[in-house]
Amino acid sequence: MGDRLAGKVALVTGGGAGFGAGIARRFAQEGARVIVADLDETAAARVAEEIGPAARAVSADVATQAGAEAMCAAAQESFGGLDILVNNAGFTHRNGSLLEVDEATFDRIFAVNAKAIYLAARVAVPMLAARGGGAILNTASTAGLRPRPGLTWYNASKGWAITATKSMAVELAPQGIRVNALCPVAGDTGMLGLFLGEDTPEKRAQFQATIPLGRLSRPDDIASAALWLASDEAAFITGVALEVDGGRCI
Repeated sequence: MGDRLAGKVALVTGGGAGFGAGIARRFAQEGARVIVADLDETAAARVAEEIGPAARAVSADVATQAGAEAMCAAAQESFGGLDILVNNAGFTHRNGSLLEVDEATFDRIFAVNAKAIYLAARVAVPMLAARGGGAILNTASTAGLRPRPGLTWYNASKGWAITATKSMAVELAPQGIRVNALCPVAGDTGMLGLFLGEDTPEKRAQFQATIPLGRLSRPDDIASAALWLASDEAAFITGVALEVDGGRCI
């Protein structure tokens, strides 16, 4: 337990599992009160219950205006405002030909990975500004920095998130709002099988061989990076796309 986020209120989307759950837990351990937002209401409730009184769960589709409003309203009603927004929810297609991704899947990828950042900003930025500033973190990906075949439309959505992060950082700086992106390499989460095409020991070994530090990312890796970027220790850091990738992008 620490106090690096003492007195702060954070909202973490996709907080019911994987990187989002790791971030929510770590933020709470460092003194933040946390809104755990997820499309899966049961998963969000499980993480919030594990954290305890410092967390509230909310079911929200981040790709809708109603979802953005609901999760930000939960922060206001439960904890009196918002200081940190983590746009972590993500969606992908299965690794394969760019021609085989159907239109509905393409639309959902950009709704969750791109439009959700826009929708959340419209509601959250005034809340952050009302408290004198704050921090926004967008979970992008190494795929947005070093795109490789098989995940073309996912790669493109994460490239969008990185560009949006940089532009948001410039525009929101006068309001004291810092905006940064996290760029994880693939981790042992529910999306891994889609990234690899299929989750087998052979596929994992093949992928891990491309990471100099020799392993997949873990939720605590991403949570530690998110904690630093959200804390006052990174008060002069904005517009950064931080690689949390074991050297994958080298």
